[in-house]
Amino acid sequence: MTAVPDHYRGLWVRKLLETPTLRDESTFVCWMQTSAWHADLRIPASARHGSVPTLEMLSSQQGFCGVTEVTQDAPGEVCTWHRQMDYQPPRAEVDAGVMMFETPERVIETGVHATYLEVWERLPDSTGRTIVLRGVDSTGGDTRERVLVAGRYLMHVRPRTVAWPQGLEAGLSLAGVVARHPTMAQELLDFEISVGKLYAGCWTVEHSTLPEREGRSLPCVLQRDEESGVIAEGCFSGTAWQIIEWTCMDATL
Repeated sequence: MTAVPDHYRGLWVRKLLETPTLRDESTFVCWMQTSAWHADLRIPASARHGSVPTLEMLSSQQGFCGVTEVTQDAPGEVCTWHRQMDYQPPRAEVDAGVMMFETPERVIETGVHATYLEVWERLPDSTGRTIVLRGVDSTGGDTRERVLVAGRYLMHVRPRTVAWPQGLEAGLSLAGVVARHPTMAQELLDFEISVGKLYAGCWTVEHSTLPEREGRSLPCVLQRDEESGVIAEGCFSGTAWQIIEWTCMDATL
C-alpha cells in the first residue's frame, strides 16, 4: 500500500460534525495518522459525566486502528480507513471520506458512503516524526497491540482479547451487545485506546477509553535497538515490540 501523503500525518482533533439530523461540537474525537497507520478515539461528553461511568456511557465510546489509503478523486482526495481493530462491532460499510484541505492545518471531510461533514484541525507539535510499534508474543506472533507516535503525541491501542459473541447481528452497537450479554460486559469493554503527550521520558494520558487512566503521567522511554527492535522502559516494558515504522532521527524517545 502506498504511503499516506505527508500533509495527513500528525494528530488531528475534530472540531465539528454535521449530519442531516445532528450537529456535534462536544464529543472529543482525535485521529492520529502516520505514513501508513491510524488510530482514532471518540469519547462523547456524556461518557465523562458523573463520578462513576456506567456501562451505557462506556459502551457509547468509539475508536479503531488500522491502515490508511489515500487515492485521488477530483475535486479532492479520498481517504479510506481500513479498520483492523475496532472498539465497536464490525461495520458493513467502508469508512471513507473526501478530504479538502482549507489550510495545511485544517481539513474538511465529507462522507463517501454516508452524509456527513467533519472539520479537523491538526495539533501543534504533532508532526516531524512518526513511529508505529506492534506487540509480539513469545512465538513472534502479532498481539494486535499498537503504539503510535506523531510528533510529541503517543497513542496506545490494546484490543480486547475476547471474541464477539456468535451470531452478532449486522449494525448492532456495543451497547446492544453488552445489553444482550451482560456477563461479558467487563471483557467486551476491556479495550484501551489512550492518547497523550510524550515528553522527557513521561507519557501523560489525556484521553482514554479507560477513564481511570486519564490524567496519569507514566514513565515511558522507547529506544531503537538493531538486535531486538525496540527496548521499552516504563509503562510499555512488559511487552515485546517490533518496529513497523520509525521515521525520526533519534534512536531514543
